[in-house]
Amino acid sequence: MSLKEIMVFDTPGVKNTNDCIELAIKSIKKDAYKHIVVASTTGKTALAFYDALGGLDVNLVIVTHSVGFGGPNKDEFDPKIRDRLISAGIPVYTGTILSHSLEKSFMDSFGGIYPAYIIANTLRRFGEGTKVAIEISLEACDAGLIPENEEVLSIGGTVSGSDTVLVIKARPSKRFLDLDVLDVLARPRGRGV
Repeated sequence: MSLKEIMVFDTPGVKNTNDCIELAIKSIKKDAYKHIVVASTTGKTALAFYDALGGLDVNLVIVTHSVGFGGPNKDEFDPKIRDRLISAGIPVYTGTILSHSLEKSFMDSFGGIYPAYIIANTLRRFGEGTKVAIEISLEACDAGLIPENEEVLSIGGTVSGSDTVLVIKARPSKRFLDLDVLDVLARPRGRGV
């Protein structure tokens, strides 16, 4: 049996980002994680992790909202931050949010609820950051940016910033039911709603 320290934040949100960064650095150094996936809507969180992880031998992958999530043709990610990260060799993945796009269209048109939304809302019982961290690991694996079967740090948040750090055995969405959340290193207490 091994004992692990877990951070439990009083409330979700951006104010926990620096603690999540420090925890990620500590975990990378202690447990030699080679892959870290970070959710970032505007790029601020991405840049904070990039700046803090400088010098560490780690594959940092940023996953953004899909274009159009915030409105027609709207890309919420700051293009200057995207250019800076890509110039530094950091992949920034912008694609379909697995639990959202197609099924949201059907729900809006026909009503009801569909399997991906049921999954998303079930994961939200553990916090929005948990849902996000699981989704972005699947999306990054689908895009070939992290390897399947590797233990990765996946970091999500609630509204903005980071408040959840999970260790996930990476799987693509096609093998979602084989995905394992191995450790919960940080999360907020409650969902803040």
